[in-house]
Amino acid sequence: MSLIAPQSADDVVEAGEVPPASPPPGNDREERARQLEPGPLSNALRGWLITLTVALIGGVVRFWNLGFPTDKGTPIFDEKHYVPQGAGVLRNGGYEDNPGYELIVHPPLGKQLIAVGEWLFGYDGVGWRFASAVVGTLTILLVVRIARRLTRSDLIGAIAGVLLIADGVSHVQSRMGMLDIFLAFFVVVAFACLVVDRDQVRSRLAVAVREGWATTSPLGPWLGFRWWRFAGGVALGLACGVKWSGLWYIAFFGVLSVLWSATARRAAGVERPWLGSFAKDLLPSLFALLVIPVLAYLATWWAWFASETAIDRHVVGGKLPDDSWVPDPLRALWYYSTNVYNFHTELVTSETNKHPWESKPWTWPMGLRPMLYYFEGAVQGCGGATCVGAIMLIGTPAMWWLAFPMLAWALWQAITRLDWRYAAVLVGYGAGFLPWFLNIDRQMYFFYVTPMAPFLVLGIALALGEMLGKRTDGKERRGTGLLAVALYVGLVVANFVWLWPILNGIPITPETWDAQKWLPSWN
Repeated sequence: MSLIAPQSADDVVEAGEVPPASPPPGNDREERARQLEPGPLSNALRGWLITLTVALIGGVVRFWNLGFPTDKGTPIFDEKHYVPQGAGVLRNGGYEDNPGYELIVHPPLGKQLIAVGEWLFGYDGVGWRFASAVVGTLTILLVVRIARRLTRSDLIGAIAGVLLIADGVSHVQSRMGMLDIFLAFFVVVAFACLVVDRDQVRSRLAVAVREGWATTSPLGPWLGFRWWRFAGGVALGLACGVKWSGLWYIAFFGVLSVLWSATARRAAGVERPWLGSFAKDLLPSLFALLVIPVLAYLATWWAWFASETAIDRHVVGGKLPDDSWVPDPLRALWYYSTNVYNFHTELVTSETNKHPWESKPWTWPMGLRPMLYYFEGAVQGCGGATCVGAIMLIGTPAMWWLAFPMLAWALWQAITRLDWRYAAVLVGYGAGFLPWFLNIDRQMYFFYVTPMAPFLVLGIALALGEMLGKRTDGKERRGTGLLAVALYVGLVVANFVWLWPILNGIPITPETWDAQKWLPSWN
């Protein structure tokens, strides 16, 4: 920032004092506006060509032989819960039925999406998994766009997409008729919307700085309706409509949005940026990231509200008195949800209630205890005398074993350089990880990490961007960085290719199966 001579004695800042927050006139105002504005993105057409190319490759990988394997024509692992419920949704016009026992323990949206595939392709492996493969592919597309926006680099965006394609967790979950990939998709949608909202807010404030009215109030200006934040709220509500763990993303992303608003106001020279953020952004944020998610969540129950035979739909008047001011459908949904909540809280580990593939959250970042989804000990096609087929949910070690270094580097960058990008990745990763420590006794499984995988990829992609170096770095420095990044990405892809048989149930010899299990805890 250029030096400007003080206009009066009042303008002089003594040693140790904080300089005025309002932007100085003239060229300095323009400089502050430029600092507020997000960096320029590359050519839009080239960016979309790269994005769609990577997403197409990811789609081919995700959809390859999608209907295999099955359990003698039936779903495998937890597909046995959600695939029949999806069929019930299709049969009943939008809601599940479960006449024998109440084991519908998640909201309806994920089952409704599974039902779309079953409607299009029938009750078989392709039908069960079609919707999962679609949103898994779309998540790749979104991660490319997010990484590109975070780094302003098409190359890093493409690398992030390749890393997500080569992630074993994201791959397997994109090929299962289960719910977690839908949760991950809507979380990533919400995160993408909030990142774009951050850019939009800073662009609006840059205009205000240039025109001289950013600091007319000590709290800063009103920023208008923020459609991207609104869309993020809708996505968060839909995430909760898949699984209730979406609630944690509402809390974490809500705090992140308010913090971004405050730091943007401070960068604009607002005198009281934090107070201004609370005064002018808190209520709109609560509307967009709390009220809207609640409404979107309730909207996912549309078929249940419209039904006559859904579970507990007309419990009011029977198990519940009908003398409350709360509408009967909402009271019935609350009763139903309370039963579901009790199911989850009582699903604890005991000496007599252990699952062979249960794991605790401290093992998740490095994938120390994966899950066996499918195993068949007598199959044909491996070229040996004896063949086995298996699907194991496992994070590609070349990425997942770097989780703690990535988190440490992100925390260092967020604290020492105040790098908002790393802070955002930490928030997204933490929302999917930290809440599980609140009830350690509860049964937990590795597939809960599915929404964490995109943020692991984004964190690694940011670090690879640092490794590449800046455009102003010398040719040798850039060349060395590019070589290191290329070698690492190649290692990840090679690791994914090595795991390919046990990510897809391809027949292999027992010796190969043993060689795939690198750690004792993988048995």
